[in-house]
Amino acid sequence: MATTFSTMKTRIRLVQPAPKNTPVAPSRNLAVDAYRGLVMLLMMGEVLKFWAVARAYPQSTFWHILAWNQTHVEWSGMSLHDTIQPGFTFLVGVALPYSIQSRVSKGQSFAGQFLHTVWRSLLLIALGIFLRSTQSTQTNFTFEDTLTQIGLGYTFAWLLAHCRPRWQWTALGILLFGYWLAWALYPAPGPGFNWAAVGVPSDWHHNFAGFASHWNKNSNLGQAFDVWFLNLFPRPARFLFNDGGYLTLSFIPTLGTMLLGLRAGEWFRAAAPKIPIHRFVIAGVLLAAAGLLLHFTGICPIVKRIWTPSWTLFSGGVCFFFLAAFSWIFDVRQHRRWAFPLIVVGMNSIAAYLIAHLWEDFIQDNLHINLGYRIFQVLGAGLEPLMLGATIMLIYWAILYWMYRRRLFLRI
Repeated sequence: MATTFSTMKTRIRLVQPAPKNTPVAPSRNLAVDAYRGLVMLLMMGEVLKFWAVARAYPQSTFWHILAWNQTHVEWSGMSLHDTIQPGFTFLVGVALPYSIQSRVSKGQSFAGQFLHTVWRSLLLIALGIFLRSTQSTQTNFTFEDTLTQIGLGYTFAWLLAHCRPRWQWTALGILLFGYWLAWALYPAPGPGFNWAAVGVPSDWHHNFAGFASHWNKNSNLGQAFDVWFLNLFPRPARFLFNDGGYLTLSFIPTLGTMLLGLRAGEWFRAAAPKIPIHRFVIAGVLLAAAGLLLHFTGICPIVKRIWTPSWTLFSGGVCFFFLAAFSWIFDVRQHRRWAFPLIVVGMNSIAAYLIAHLWEDFIQDNLHINLGYRIFQVLGAGLEPLMLGATIMLIYWAILYWMYRRRLFLRI
């Protein structure tokens, strides 16, 4: 019997914090909301389809650069698009101290907070599975979605948020080293390995040699775990591999990214009303340097798709750089008006995530029906995907602005 999410019930709350003319809570961190807004805009920006424009203009370096930064790298390295998931995850950690403080101030007990945290984790996991199942007649039990990965680690991050900083750093170190060691001890693919059986084509040129081969695509510890774990769930056919190399176990080092965000959030609160920009920059430099060192020595390559420990460090450093830059622009230099378009999106990140995943086809079909195809070719057929995508983006933002004006914020 097919298992479906057609009647999935959630407790996503529609929050109306104040009457219409009441300003947004001044205690909110402007830089954090703006950074979250950028992350969500980058995600929603997939509808601009720079890759299609680059295909129409094969000689244009400009469009190819934009297209490259709107797609995930094949395996090792980082594009702008690759900063979306770590940024979103990092900011979940940044928000944790504020969330805990808010619930404590309302008199909620530790047990009550813990139960709410577990419920939030389960809801995030279910929502991630639901979004991966919308194009399927059967529930697609897969756990590599951003929301699912966060949900799997969120309760652990919440518990560690109640520990002293040194224990948080210790937990991060043990988590990353233990995960690295488990992969290093798992047998690397030998010269006779059947790559075709795990979906790696013969012209794939991104595999590592030597010790780093422990982190090659679909021939690693995480792949072996998923072949066992994912086949415990009902599915139309036996799970053999993920086309992109994504893994369930990536939630473990993803938890490390949340812990880095947790430290940033606690630094924010401890330094208030000052902004610890120097600390953010130093953390960014140290983390990025550590990740690069592990990568270029072959100890642990930087691979986002399997969220290697070196990726946790390197991408965490990049997140600290973003946070420092946004804090300097909006809090130190006081360019607050520039933040408004981002804040509209950042304060409703769950709504933005759902809109981007569920509404694109509906909006696109209605634009074509009501406006036709030719109107989007006003600058040439090659730019039609861009013009259509830009229109969809404006509609996304208008919906979120409408919600912002009416103080309608989705909260889990």
